[in-house]
Amino acid sequence: MSSAPRFDRGHTDDLMSFLAAAPSPYHAVAAAAERLEKAGFRQVLETDAWEGTTGGKYVLRGGAIIAWYVPEGAAPHTPFRIVGAHTDSPNLRVKPQPDMGAHGWRQIAVEIYGGPLLNSWLDRDLGLAGRLSLRDGTTRLVNIDRPLLRVPQLAIHMDRSIHEKGLQLDKQRHMQPIWGLGDVSDERGLISFLEQELGLAAGEVTGWDLMTHALEAPAHLGRDRELVAGPRMDNLLSVHSATAALAAASASPELGYIPVLAAFDHEENGSQADTGADGPLLGNVLERSVFARGGTYEDKARAFAGTVCLSSDTGHAVHPNYAERHDPTHHPRVNGGPILKVNVNQRYATDGSGRAVFAAACEKAHVPWQTFVSNNAMPCGTTIGPITAARHGIRTVDIGVAILSMHSARELCGAEDPYLLANALTAFLEG
Repeated sequence: MSSAPRFDRGHTDDLMSFLAAAPSPYHAVAAAAERLEKAGFRQVLETDAWEGTTGGKYVLRGGAIIAWYVPEGAAPHTPFRIVGAHTDSPNLRVKPQPDMGAHGWRQIAVEIYGGPLLNSWLDRDLGLAGRLSLRDGTTRLVNIDRPLLRVPQLAIHMDRSIHEKGLQLDKQRHMQPIWGLGDVSDERGLISFLEQELGLAAGEVTGWDLMTHALEAPAHLGRDRELVAGPRMDNLLSVHSATAALAAASASPELGYIPVLAAFDHEENGSQADTGADGPLLGNVLERSVFARGGTYEDKARAFAGTVCLSSDTGHAVHPNYAERHDPTHHPRVNGGPILKVNVNQRYATDGSGRAVFAAACEKAHVPWQTFVSNNAMPCGTTIGPITAARHGIRTVDIGVAILSMHSARELCGAEDPYLLANALTAFLEG
């Protein structure tokens, strides 16, 4: 049975708004939760006892969100259909002692997060966003969305050999942004500045998780506006599509599964965190959902055995200037539909049975799809897919949208692919 497509170009426009509203993982999960609330989902706290009621629920923990919808009549052993993604992107993150400087310049000490293309962060106007922890134990989101920081590049006159030897950046010496002039020893430090911006008393901020973001807004690109340029597509594109798909699936009158969104933090540095895919968060939420509906360990085992997860993360479109770096028989193109990621060494979790599940969802949604395989001479990246499969014993399939400039401060995708992905994910979640 096929289903009519749910999403069109309006979904891509909404993605652009989502990217702009989510300069950090904490903002991303807040934006996802806001969309789910409009679809009738309600937050449940991990510290509360859970009831086995039907409907949409979600859990927030730091930069991660797990959301699910329990349809009427769902048995405790009802399997789950999960879309997994991640909320973090490579960037520059503020160190515990942020204030530094030299030669009359005030600078912010940053640490490199994940594997960014460092050159893409040079000579850009940067904002600052993230989470502040306050003395009373609460947290506050902060987003300084105006030109505040800049990592200045060395003038060509002082390194004329750059065209011969290439740009060489030392992560410690060359990536510390400037944000003003003056003596670093005075009282006008970064945290004092943020307290003033948020109207907080001096000394109220006792902890922070802060990161830079490029300020240029997402935009359509190309002769026919067939492309979209923007930040953090890896992997907020998947988070946004999965959120929309879950909201749409929750309105389906006949759900054979319990649809789930699992958006984790810290994928870019290995997923080993309490909010990462290698932590217990997803397993705990799914297990508690089974038990809250009166299930037993046997019911949980049955539910997990029938569960399938689509690990959705951006992948590589064939690059016109570097086509030789791609596999010669697999050339994913933008606007060609979502890609199925395959790697026999389990850097991706896809196998033949998983391929069949994904193909069925795309066929149901009338969505074209492609396959990505790495060139044998190139090391392959990985995702939350193998981690999810191994940690929870859940059949997992790696998919995504093909983009260019992955891990740049500004990435590029096709304008049709986000809504094609959302339609495929909706069909998958509906079962």
